[in-house]
Amino acid sequence: MGTGILGLPLAVKNAGILMGPLSLLVMGFIACHCMHILVRCARHFCRRLNKPFMDYGHTVMHGLEASPSAWLQNHAHWGRHIVSFFLIVTQLGFCCVYIVFLADNLKQVVEAVNSTTNHCHYNQTVVLTPTMDSRLYMLSFLPILALLVLVRNLRVLTIFSLLANISMLVSLVIITQYIAQEIPDPSQLPLVASWKTYPLFFGTAIFSFESIGVVLPLENKMKDARSFPAILSLGMSIITVLYIGIGALGYLRFGGDIQASITLNLPNCWLYQSVKLLYIIGILCTYTLQFYVPAEIIIPFTISQVPKGWALPVDLSIRLAMVCLTCILAILIPRLDLVLSLVGSVSSSALALIIPPLLEISTYCSEGMSPLTIAKDALISILGFVGFVVGTYQALDELIESEDFLTISNSTIFSQ
Repeated sequence: MGTGILGLPLAVKNAGILMGPLSLLVMGFIACHCMHILVRCARHFCRRLNKPFMDYGHTVMHGLEASPSAWLQNHAHWGRHIVSFFLIVTQLGFCCVYIVFLADNLKQVVEAVNSTTNHCHYNQTVVLTPTMDSRLYMLSFLPILALLVLVRNLRVLTIFSLLANISMLVSLVIITQYIAQEIPDPSQLPLVASWKTYPLFFGTAIFSFESIGVVLPLENKMKDARSFPAILSLGMSIITVLYIGIGALGYLRFGGDIQASITLNLPNCWLYQSVKLLYIIGILCTYTLQFYVPAEIIIPFTISQVPKGWALPVDLSIRLAMVCLTCILAILIPRLDLVLSLVGSVSSSALALIIPPLLEISTYCSEGMSPLTIAKDALISILGFVGFVVGTYQALDELIESEDFLTISNSTIFSQ
């Protein structure tokens, strides 16, 4: 659970106060089911090949080798490369989202610092002091991020993970207690939003649920892996309930004024400004963890192509180039809601919805599958593909039409 949960209130707005929570429930169920498919297929090939562990890419590769199609068998290695590609795109997309999030929240804290008070419960309109463009805030984070990604030891990164978890948990508790108070009359909110904005909901929602890449590594680290399916179902159930609660309450609380991250709607007092600062700390720490995945895919392959003496310089150079790339992409697409939707539609839908059902068909087809199971898998993959195409198109269309694509206002006005 990362920044995606903060964008879910706007996602619910894009779907409707009834359609949004129902869609989150269905999407959570399907995402959990696809995770179970991946675990089951990985276990199947571990038993068949007598291996203790298998990652996502190798599971897909062996699934293609087991398919009845000779062409797929001969090109099975493509499956591993495709999964690696989407993992890289997804994780670097997360990093881009984090940079936009960091800039938006720090910019609002700095602009409001002169008028921030200790009183959170009286109404006033706060005119924020104009500061530098949000793109410059993104650049200001670049040196810090560049230093953080130079940490190559995963054991050291667990410290950052602990800091991120604590800061995000405290922030989420504070946000929840605020949005649960003084909810206005919801009768004016549409039950079902326009079909044109629903693809943006899909992209943000699937971005939030996309954690399938860590499922197999988690199972491998368990003392008793037999209990993993039950724990996976419990964990995803808790996450789905939290997502529905935060998404629905956030939209009910702020209505049409909800912003790309719910932290940007919080009152201008030090308690809620501290929430933004805590999330900034948490996201800075989480950036290094998300960055670790594409780095572990790209760097070992690249180092294997150069002389041994060049290994360290090449390693560090690639890390710096990748962090600069995420910053450049964030600057080019500085709207948080569209970045969330675009990353979710392009890559998260492939990893979470499209590939697992097809993997199940290729794995078990030669052993016999019921027509109902095949139809179910085909339906999920089609759903994921439609979301991929329509969500990507809608996000790009909104991006091109948005005035914020060319210029971002340096001042903001919001109500406390």
